[in-house]
This record gives sequence, structure tokens and C-alpha cells, in this order.
Amino acid sequence: MRELRRRRTETFPCSSTRRLEPVGNYIPRRAPSGGRRDTLVLRKETVGRRGGTSTATRRKMSGGKPVAQSYGAKDDFVRVRKRDLDKLTTERSCNKAQTAQTMKEQLVKEQEQLRQELLHLQSRLDAAQTECQKEREDKLLLRDQLWQSGIELQQQADFCSALGSATCSLLWSCSASEDTITHWLADGKLKSFLAVAAQTLESFVGSLDAEVKTEDHNSQEHQFVLALAGTITNIAALPCGRNFLSSSVHILLDTLMKLLEQMKPGVFPKLKVLMLMALYNVSISVSGLRYIIENPRLITLIWSLLNDGDWEVCLHSLRLLQSVLLEEEALLLLGSSLLDPDFQARVSHLTSSAKPSLRAAAQQTLEDLHALQQGQGCKQISL
Repeated sequence: MRELRRRRTETFPCSSTRRLEPVGNYIPRRAPSGGRRDTLVLRKETVGRRGGTSTATRRKMSGGKPVAQSYGAKDDFVRVRKRDLDKLTTERSCNKAQTAQTMKEQLVKEQEQLRQELLHLQSRLDAAQTECQKEREDKLLLRDQLWQSGIELQQQADFCSALGSATCSLLWSCSASEDTITHWLADGKLKSFLAVAAQTLESFVGSLDAEVKTEDHNSQEHQFVLALAGTITNIAALPCGRNFLSSSVHILLDTLMKLLEQMKPGVFPKLKVLMLMALYNVSISVSGLRYIIENPRLITLIWSLLNDGDWEVCLHSLRLLQSVLLEEEALLLLGSSLLDPDFQARVSHLTSSAKPSLRAAAQQTLEDLHALQQGQGCKQISL
């Protein structure tokens, strides 16, 4: 009997280096009578469908050795030393504590990492806000400087307009003297002045598309442009001046005809009149007239000006047309356009104008057109 008990006791030797792994739910019980005091009997509760503990499970718990079965047919018991059970309980407690400590250390580490990231993002946010505030201040400063520059630019523009108006008004008055024009031609600066004048007129007319301007006789800008055009007209009124314009300053003549075509009907009629007068004065010269006739859009330009609505513009357009009709080559270059019935009808309509000068000019022009048409018919009959 003692031998059997000894064998049952040694069936589950618990080494200090071997950890027991619980397989199910175990309930400690007292050892049967006659057992050792330092040994506990554990009963595995019935699990699974059939109940009981499998042989493989019992062998695992016993370190691979066969497990003795006793104490009845219903329950299976294993005998374990109390110190081993206490050691197992201690190890489990230590493992739980170690796991909790590891998780705590990980959480602390993650919190520290998140705190560092937060500090980094906060520093970036502060830097961005500082930069944004600086840019806002710079923007306000630039806006103030731009506003101040706009005021200064407007003041300079007003000053230049006033200075140009006063200077060109003096030039306009001085250009009425033949000696002054002769002196300007001898000085050699007249060509550069006329080039600047052409650019100024072109820039002014080009701005009419972007801005709606009304004719203000008191504005410095308008007086400046009118004085430039008047000076050009006075230069072309003298033989030496018109010869110079027709031979050396063709770009000015092209600019005047282009601007007259660009300007809308009824806009700045006084400026149109001065430019038409300048072209008429140039046409008095043979070389100037031939250059003007070579422009393929000349009749189209005159036709549009006859529909301008301002009687002075129509009058000076008719005078330019009369000067063109005096040239024998005009019929060869512009014959089909001059003999257009609609063009003659427009001239005929002006013969009923209320202005005597315009009515007389239209009547003379219409007679010249009829004479030109009859001469063309006689040439065709003779041929």
C-alpha cells in the first residue's frame, strides 16, 4: 500500500525549472486519507461532450508520464505538491505584473512620443502663424506703398499733362511763324519731335477703347493733344514744312490716317479736324498727295468720315477728297471707289446741309465726281 502511494506521489514530479500549464478548470481538494500534507489533489471539471480529461492532456500535465487514475470512476485526480502550486501561482502573478509593467512602459513611451510630436506641430504652427502675421503686415505695407505710389503717379501725370499742354500751346503759337518753322528745320530736331508726337497721338487714341472719355476743352490732356495736332498742322501749312513731311516723315502721315480710321464717329471732332487739315496741307505738295493716294483705304476712310455727324469733320473730309480728285493718277488708283454710286449719293446728301460752307464744298465735290465720271466715259468711247 505504501509502495502504491509512493508511486502515485512520484507520478507528477514538479521540477523547479518546469512550469505547469493549466489545461482546464481545476478545483483543489484535500488529499485522500493517508496522503502527504504537502500534496494537493486537483480535480478537473468535466469539459467537452464526453467529460473527463483526455490521456494526452493528463500526460502533458504529468510531464509526459502516465497518469494514475484513482479515487472513483467518475472523477480524475492528480496529485501536485503545494509548493509547486504556490510557485505556479507566484509565476502567474509575476507574469501579469511584468506584462502590466511592459504595457505601462509602452504607453508611457507612446505618450512621450505623442507629446514630442505635439510640441513639434505646435512649434510649426507658431512659426506658420508668425510668418503669416509677418506676410499680412508686409501686405498692408505694400498696399499702403502702392496707394501712395498711385497718388504720386497721378500727380506726376497731372504735372506732365499740364507741362505738355503749356509747352505745346506755346509751340502751336510759335509754329504759325514761317521763320520758326525754318529755324526748326535748320536745327535738325524736328524729325524726332514729330516721331514723339505721332507716338503720343497713337497712345492717346488707343486709350479711348479702354476708357470712356468725354471731350473736355478744359482738361490738360485734351489741350496737350490738340496742341500737338495743331503744331503738326501749322508745320504742314508752309511749303518747306509740307515738303519735309511728305519726304521724311511718312510714319507721321500713316499714323494720322490710321488714327482717323480708328476713332469712332462723334468722338473728339476737333482732333479729327486738325488731323484732316494736316493731311490736306500735305496733299498740296505733289509728292505728299501721291503718297496719300497710295493708301488703299483712303476712300474708305473718307467715306466713314463723311458719316461722322460733325459738320466740320465732313467739311474737311470733302476738302481732302477735292485735293485727291485734282491728281490725274487718282483715277487710276482709286477710280472704282470714286465712281461708286453709294459714295456719290453720300456726297450728294451733304449738298442739303444747313451749313453753307459744307453745302458749297459738297456741291463742288459732286461736280468734280461727275466730271471725272464723264471723262472716264469719253475715254472708253474713244478707245
